[in-house]
Amino acid sequence: MTRSVRSSSRALRMSAALLAAPLALSPIFAPPAAAQWIVYDPTNYAQNLLTATRALQQINNQITSLQNEATGLINQARNLTSLPFSSLQQLQQSVQRTQQLLGEAQRIAYNVQNIDQAFRTTYGNASMSASDQQLVAGARERWQNTVGGLQDAMRVQAGVVGNIDTNRTQMSALVGQSQGATGALQATQAGNQLLALQAQQLADLTAVVAANGRAQSLTEAERAAAAEQGREQRRRFLTPGSGYQPGNARMFPNGN
Repeated sequence: MTRSVRSSSRALRMSAALLAAPLALSPIFAPPAAAQWIVYDPTNYAQNLLTATRALQQINNQITSLQNEATGLINQARNLTSLPFSSLQQLQQSVQRTQQLLGEAQRIAYNVQNIDQAFRTTYGNASMSASDQQLVAGARERWQNTVGGLQDAMRVQAGVVGNIDTNRTQMSALVGQSQGATGALQATQAGNQLLALQAQQLADLTAVVAANGRAQSLTEAERAAAAEQGREQRRRFLTPGSGYQPGNARMFPNGN
């Protein structure tokens, strides 16, 4: 019996050794030391997404601002573009033609000193000491002044009428330039030139009114001077003379 117990103990020891051998020989798998767990945080993710959205919105706003600034610069360049058209020379020529006609006024010019001198000598009161021949010469001079004034008025009218065609051409060109203006400066310059055209037309109208007024004034002045001269001639006619003085008369100088 003792032998049986010993045999059983030996068998148990051999079984335990066989069971322990695979464990000793098998490798031990341990997780790597650098491995980490990824933890998903919804709050942090939402915050990061909101921050990225705001940054993208700021970038878009900056791009829009730059685009607006570029558009503004382009508009400023257009607004500063000068009008490639000028009617100044044509308008000046029209004014010069009208001014030249006014400067060619016959006999009595558009000058205050000349007018005052003429009314002192030619259109003043008839001189009681002037001879009949001098009175007739004065009346003829006044008539010539009146005729010259009427002719001057008609010449100015003809010159102004001649400017109408030039003004029509310039007005059409300026309106076209104003409608096709690319910026504020071009539109303003076209508008200023249209105002200059109106000023030139007003100058022509003023010249016509002045010429017509001058002719009418000369006509009225001639009438007034003629009435004054008529009174002087009537006075001389009605003034009693020395009367009839008898004298000898011979009808036949060679007779007996």
